[in-house]
Amino acid sequence: MLDHTPLDPGRLSAAAQRALGAGPGRMMASRGLVPLPPAEQVAVLYQLAIDGDQNLATTARTTAMGLPDKLLAGALADPVLDARVLDMFAQLVGDKQVAFEALIVNPSLADATVAYLAENGGPAEIDRIATNEQRLLRHPEIISAMYQNKHARMSTVDRVVELAVRNQVRVPGLAAWDEIARALQGGAPPASPEADALFAKAAEAVLSDDEKPLVDGDGEQVLPEDERDLLAEKKNVPIDKMTVPQKIRLATLGNGVARGILIRDPVRIVALAAIKAPGVTEFEAARYASNQSLAEDVIRFIASRRDWTKLYGIKYSLCRNPKTPMTDAMRLLPFLRDKDLTNLSKSRGVPSAVVAQARKLMLQRRGPAK
Repeated sequence: MLDHTPLDPGRLSAAAQRALGAGPGRMMASRGLVPLPPAEQVAVLYQLAIDGDQNLATTARTTAMGLPDKLLAGALADPVLDARVLDMFAQLVGDKQVAFEALIVNPSLADATVAYLAENGGPAEIDRIATNEQRLLRHPEIISAMYQNKHARMSTVDRVVELAVRNQVRVPGLAAWDEIARALQGGAPPASPEADALFAKAAEAVLSDDEKPLVDGDGEQVLPEDERDLLAEKKNVPIDKMTVPQKIRLATLGNGVARGILIRDPVRIVALAAIKAPGVTEFEAARYASNQSLAEDVIRFIASRRDWTKLYGIKYSLCRNPKTPMTDAMRLLPFLRDKDLTNLSKSRGVPSAVVAQARKLMLQRRGPAK
């Protein structure tokens, strides 16, 4: 989004300047009671909506949100409007179909504003945004916003991601971009209503905002991996029928239950997308760190996250996991408590080098024999 800074009064018409002048006329203008052409009307409302007088600003915003469709259609399509004005109105009325259509055809509309519309729009709006490939490549943040909008059709997302991959454009804001891009290097799957419906069904089940934590306790605990996944049989989500791009997007956007399933996917890039998802909690990371059945790349990624390895439970779990890279295990061993070092020094389930280093550290802590 753009910074909503004041417009240059000198670029406004004389009538608009009078409406913004000192006196009671400002309040009349904030209520839309000053007769002005549509484009000047919205420019004046913008200027008043960012005024330091909160009463005036609130009134102007309320008026803007209640403007008739006919006025919005004419005003917001006017190319003379400042991009900042269009940006504010995108936030205030961009969910109205008539306003969206007027905004999206306005050549003055900023790319950052389109990204906002892509983040908040419905399937039809996102499809409309996706038609402007030049804009998508120029400002790939729009693709990121579309990808993360759970209302976007999977076929549309596949198409715009493949466009970026084909043009060697890296999309920011997606931690699993390498995995997303790799899944579509051979081209986007053919669009089909069935594929869109399949992803929509899965999304409805696992993109809930009120997800409960998968585990109780705090991140300092060593959390056992003794739970099976909670989703497939309970909500009938046919994950096994999904394409790799669908699984990656579900892993990226889904809740902890979805991640718990997809992190075990036999396709490596799906599992990596799950552990890279922005919603992964320290509880999940601790739970996964001790799981020897997960892919080595997943364990390596957990070990690389310094914010996670600050937690003692994750340090210990990684040192116990034979899939942890040796350099990471050696880095974490000195932080373990004596009791846990002792256990590791006797373990047969970890590499011999880890056992030897654990014994060496125990001897150093005990000091020279007397």
